[in-house]
Amino acid sequence: MAENYKVDNTDLRILEILMQDAKKPYTEVAKKVFVSGGTVHVRMNKMEAAGIVEKTTLKVNYSKLGYDITAFIGIFLQKSALYDSVLAALKSIPEVTNIHYTTGNYSMFVKIHCRDTNHLKEVLHDKIQQVEGIERTETMISLEESLDRNLNLVKEQS
Repeated sequence: MAENYKVDNTDLRILEILMQDAKKPYTEVAKKVFVSGGTVHVRMNKMEAAGIVEKTTLKVNYSKLGYDITAFIGIFLQKSALYDSVLAALKSIPEVTNIHYTTGNYSMFVKIHCRDTNHLKEVLHDKIQQVEGIERTETMISLEESLDRNLNLVKEQS
């Protein structure tokens, strides 16, 4: 069943609502989509089984917790065959929150959160740049996140 699940407009509407607020009770979602709460529950279970919905998370404002610097690091690997070992090493660094295997200039693109510039220097110099297989890095500090949104899954009615 999981591989063959066909998403319909009701599923997309359920996802749209829950992507805006994952804590919204299924009964409230059901009212907006004009189905029963049980239907929302069953459909969410099916979408999880199909791998469409992977997990629910909290969006944390890291700066409110003392992590004032968000940085993006472009990583150049010595050779692409080292990706798996570098990935494993980067996953063990707590400040690393996102890792992407990319095309273009960088082999990998990583997002990190640090308390301040000294912490950033420590993470870069003592952790990331010490990973065997990393040739060099380029760091970009985010001054502001101006947009963070999900895709609009429901097509507008004309």
